[in-house]
Amino acid sequence: MQIADGAPGDTRVVHADSGLYIWLICMVAALGGLLFGYDWVVIGGAKLFYETYFGVHNPVMSGWLMSAALVGCIVGAALAGMLADRFGRRAILIVSAALFLICAFGTAWANGTGIFATFRIIGGLGIGLASSISPLYIAEVSPAAHRGRFVAINQFTIVVGVLLAQSVNLWIARPVPPEVDTHALLQSWNVQHGWRWMFLSGGVPAALFFVLAMVIPESPRWLSRRGRHDMAEQVLTKIGGEAYARASLAAIRTVQEATSAVGATWRDLLSRRVRPIVVIGVTLAVFQQWCGINVIFNYAQDIFASAGFDINEGLRSIVATGSVNLLFTLLALALVDRWGRRKLMLIGAGGLFAVYLLIGGAYALHVLGLPVLLLVLAAIAIYATTLAPVTWVLLSEIFPDRIRAQAVALSVFWLWTACFVLTYTFPWLNTHLGPAGSFWLYGLICGAGFLFVLRRVPETAGVSLEVLEAHLEGHAGVH
Repeated sequence: MQIADGAPGDTRVVHADSGLYIWLICMVAALGGLLFGYDWVVIGGAKLFYETYFGVHNPVMSGWLMSAALVGCIVGAALAGMLADRFGRRAILIVSAALFLICAFGTAWANGTGIFATFRIIGGLGIGLASSISPLYIAEVSPAAHRGRFVAINQFTIVVGVLLAQSVNLWIARPVPPEVDTHALLQSWNVQHGWRWMFLSGGVPAALFFVLAMVIPESPRWLSRRGRHDMAEQVLTKIGGEAYARASLAAIRTVQEATSAVGATWRDLLSRRVRPIVVIGVTLAVFQQWCGINVIFNYAQDIFASAGFDINEGLRSIVATGSVNLLFTLLALALVDRWGRRKLMLIGAGGLFAVYLLIGGAYALHVLGLPVLLLVLAAIAIYATTLAPVTWVLLSEIFPDRIRAQAVALSVFWLWTACFVLTYTFPWLNTHLGPAGSFWLYGLICGAGFLFVLRRVPETAGVSLEVLEAHLEGHAGVH
């Protein structure tokens, strides 16, 4: 479905002098994405060392420690919409920063698997809140013509966080001799101290986010919904100038006055008019995780080990995945508004389908080493350009104003639930299906995702949130 803009409320023209201000507040909000990426991936490089320290040999315990943060993600995402509607978007960003800070210190201090998992869950709460509210906040302060690019900044900072965590892990870890035995590894600096510094390093960006989140403005749409129209106009004036502020506020108030509720309830998400839109959002969120790419990040050491890399080569290969992720996310920033959301989602789903079939074939035929690494990097490049940023953009813009926070939270709740299932089940899948079967399974999921996007996902590029709301509620389910 193509939605034409140009109706009343089209506020795409922004005063040129305000561009820097928009970039600054969006970058601060996107620090939530950076912490999301950092906290999410730092565990991948530390996994071998903390498991050796704690004596973890059971695949079930290994999967639990790796996925414990997802419990917090699920809870945080479930609460994010309600809290953001009640206390504002900015306040929840501050809370998420505090949770990241607590997680960094607590995980580094942990001396048992129970305490370790507890602080990972606390960090997961921060991820659940930030992953819901950071893109939502950015979408609500961004002009329509550039909204995709600004929301994609959040994905850019996620991959910066991923690469930063991978690089810091590589810098902290000391070289491990080839074929080191378990006893020697246990006595190594990496096992006794290094993994703690890996987790503690996340406290630096968390502290920066906590301080800067206190100085950004509240979302003008939330302020207007609360009746603080003068404050909303002040924020919009800083964003785009007086003419932009007047036009934007008029469009916002027109839509909000037609839907007088201050905040949505979960029951509102099931109403006949919005249910098809919610189904699209939830399905896209689940698909972004079940496409399988996070397995590569979370279990990178295991995947590269099965492809014949030793520990040191594996760490270097992990940094290579982060570098490719960053490079192609920059490409996504240039394409998301130019090519549109729908086209990029189709390219992503179809491309991953093909690459996963090849990765599975490489494992099945024992063509390992460099070919597997190149195919993994190709999968990450496709994901970084398409499904990774575009899913967050679509989730932040397709929902009506009155239910946006709750609907985004519901979608992100299912995103993290799907991610928990993915992360927790991969050791089992890898054991019973092998790497080849696991990647073929993810390929089939990507094929199904391609068909869903082709049939159900609308094109939303360049359309104001208010015009989107009018069209999607009036034509939900039209393809």
